[in-house]
Amino acid sequence: MTTKDTILVYSGGLDSTTMLYEYRERIAIALSFDYGSNHNAKELACAALHCERLGIKHIVIPLMFMKEYFNSSLLQGADAIPEGNYDDENMRSTVVPFRNGIMLAVAAGLAESNQLQYIMLANHNGDHAIYPDCRESFSRAIDKAIEEGTYNHVRVLTPYVELSKADIAGRGKLLNIDYSETWSCYKGGEHHCGKCGTCQERIEALREAGIEDTTIYEE
Repeated sequence: MTTKDTILVYSGGLDSTTMLYEYRERIAIALSFDYGSNHNAKELACAALHCERLGIKHIVIPLMFMKEYFNSSLLQGADAIPEGNYDDENMRSTVVPFRNGIMLAVAAGLAESNQLQYIMLANHNGDHAIYPDCRESFSRAIDKAIEEGTYNHVRVLTPYVELSKADIAGRGKLLNIDYSETWSCYKGGEHHCGKCGTCQERIEALREAGIEDTTIYEE
């Protein structure tokens, strides 16, 4: 029997939902954050659905100070979100400064408090150019800091860091994940907009993985 020794930082998006299912035998807690982004409510609803389905404990921690004090189009309403390709120049405005660093720090405290040994994060290689706190160098650095800063030497695991989003979707295909029950769109409307960078990346990844895209997009 696999030991449940891990906290997953879980958004409810495609990548972290794949990780939830792939590593469900070792995940003790799925940890989500309410930080006031445009799409937070949509993500959290998806996260709650999957955790309930798998019987995994789901904790949501509020970080609303980020919306109040941080500068990012992700926190400023749907109209601020750029449309078009998921690339550095177009998506830079969506960076929430040091978001993963803050979330991993909270996860480290929760892990130590619950005698858990690992934290998992679903960052992948498509994030590297745009988001500094998704890069492998960052993951190595914060892994070391958290290991040194916790009595039980908590470690950060990033199993998808060298994978593309299409690679991750391919893993989800083998796990029979219904990706229409995940959320990607940064605009956070009733349905995925189909035009912003994350929607474009999602569409492309599902197509490359040979998955029928049953996501509802705005017309």
